[in-house]
Amino acid sequence: MNRTAVTAILKNLDQLMPELESLYKDVHAHPELSMQETRTAGLAADWLRKAGYEVTTGVGKTGVVGLLHNGDGPTIMLRADMDALPIEEATKLPYASTVTQMDNQGKPVPVGHMCGHDMHVTWLVGAAVLFAQTRDVWKGTLMIVFQPGEETAEGARAMIEDRLLQRFPKPAVVLGQHVMLGAAGDIAGSAGPITSAADSLQIRLFGRGAHGSMPQAAIDPVVMAASTVLRLQTIVAREVAATEAAVITVGVLQAGTKENVIPDEAIIKLNVRTFDEGVRTRVLAAIERIVNAEAEASGAPRKPEITPLDQYPLNVNDVEASNCVAEAFRAYFSPARVHHTGPSPASEDFGCFATVWQVPSVFWFVGGTDPAAYAKAKAEGTLNKMPVNHSPLFAPVLHPTLETGVETLVVAALAWLTT
Repeated sequence: MNRTAVTAILKNLDQLMPELESLYKDVHAHPELSMQETRTAGLAADWLRKAGYEVTTGVGKTGVVGLLHNGDGPTIMLRADMDALPIEEATKLPYASTVTQMDNQGKPVPVGHMCGHDMHVTWLVGAAVLFAQTRDVWKGTLMIVFQPGEETAEGARAMIEDRLLQRFPKPAVVLGQHVMLGAAGDIAGSAGPITSAADSLQIRLFGRGAHGSMPQAAIDPVVMAASTVLRLQTIVAREVAATEAAVITVGVLQAGTKENVIPDEAIIKLNVRTFDEGVRTRVLAAIERIVNAEAEASGAPRKPEITPLDQYPLNVNDVEASNCVAEAFRAYFSPARVHHTGPSPASEDFGCFATVWQVPSVFWFVGGTDPAAYAKAKAEGTLNKMPVNHSPLFAPVLHPTLETGVETLVVAALAWLTT
């Protein structure tokens, strides 16, 4: 790590911080659902233009790409996701969201930044501006990517399908980060798998409806669904080795509209998380086998319909690139603030970019929890009771979370940029 370059770039961070805090609160108060991030994208594009970047908007519908060419050197891609969740915020912050938006089914839903993508946007704006202000201490090209639709696994794919690879330079490395439960100011990551592969499925089971008083005339899809859900739990318990890892969660079970009517179909929606392609293949095959077998055992009039809903790839940090980033972090932040962590069961479409470009990528986590509260909960064994991403109470502390996320992007990028 070139400490002189890092110091020169970050010297203006304190001066920029009031504007970044204002931007964060603005984005937090105005969240937008996946693939609808027009306002957020506009803010990001405006910041990049003012800083002197070549800006392209509407990439993959609402994505933004900014390029800053600064002499000979590698191209480094820094990425942040922009979308929020259909969750009603319960933080009671003075800048809490009260937004309602139409989802992709045409239904009005509350919207909140309960995964921290507002923090990601602010971090990337901060790093982009600081690099633009200090072009005399680094060489190369920065590619700043604000990505839509991470929460629905649409955004990265949409940008790629919109000819991202053909329209923009190939990066030497792709870098990204995520705010998580953890002491604010601390960083965590590891080489190898860092976030899980995820597969969401809808299963439609078919029966034969009848009056609730005459079950002999029915083929009950409610019982069929209940048996299926129970049997699905045995996949992880009895078909996945103790040295492997998988999670199967049934999040939706829907059937019928009235208590004295046996319906003619039931819907199951489930989510699978895995960290190995072989395990993923086996688990998905087991789900299909069990669903079809339970339907046949129930005498279902037709085979179930199994429909994929969304899919996230396994996100794998390149070993050499990860070690390079970790070394730079330890040199700048001190080893005590840089932690090794195992793979997270959360999922991300960040890895899609490096996969299609066939370049290394590194993804890490930045703590956003009040350090004293985190230390107390850890000592008491109550970390599981603290608000995490996707909780209506999730709210990173502003400081030092804002500063740390800008610093990590600058330090990581400078591990490749010519100085």
